[in-house]
Amino acid sequence: MAGVLEGKVALVTGGNSGIGLATAREFHANGAKVVIAGRNQDTLDEAVHQMGANVLAVQADVSRLSDIDHLMARAHEAFGNLDILFINAGVFKGASLEEVDEQAFDEMLHANFKGAYFTIQKALPLLNHPASVIFNGSVNALTGINDSSLYTANKGAVHALVRALAAELIDRGIRVNTIAIGPTATNLLSRSGSSPEILQAQDVARISRSPIKRLGHPEEVAKVALFLASDASSFVVGSEIAADGGWLLNIV
Repeated sequence: MAGVLEGKVALVTGGNSGIGLATAREFHANGAKVVIAGRNQDTLDEAVHQMGANVLAVQADVSRLSDIDHLMARAHEAFGNLDILFINAGVFKGASLEEVDEQAFDEMLHANFKGAYFTIQKALPLLNHPASVIFNGSVNALTGINDSSLYTANKGAVHALVRALAAELIDRGIRVNTIAIGPTATNLLSRSGSSPEILQAQDVARISRSPIKRLGHPEEVAKVALFLASDASSFVVGSEIAADGGWLLNIV
């Protein structure tokens, strides 16, 4: 039985781990040819091994425009134009306002916003009519969370970008939407350099605030991305769909 993405081509940045990998698998299982990009060649190779045919892995750092150019060229060479783009790559470094230095500022801004901005810009010539672009957003963009001012500002910029591009690109048949992702069990925080004790405390705090009383699973977010990638969401434009276990219900 054909999947809902049969015959389509999808590109997922940060597709070698966490939500990106789960989404790449979901797209592939539903019939799409998939290009995954990430910085770690070993995890890229493992992802290709797991998924099998019709998957291309490209090592790329989206904070470097030359890497994005290379990624788009490889994707087009392998599978042609794109029907789906999931802009997912990013980094997190939790810190208080006083602790943020210029290096951390530049690293996060380049990975989370500059990378997202230029990924869609450079994908534009390859996007079909129609096409679906999905951004990895965050509940951080919509509420205040301690020790995350820099990440929150980055994701706030992404959410604003989605609204602007949704209006700008719809006449080209390109739907742009974002998923406001809540606390999810990935290695995003563990890569931040925080101690195991701090990470454990963060998980406890995030779970206690969540109405569903658990972290999300990457596969649950991937199901939302599948909806936005498919023709079932053809009337969804410029939306922020929360996959957060009710996290945003606790905004006061």
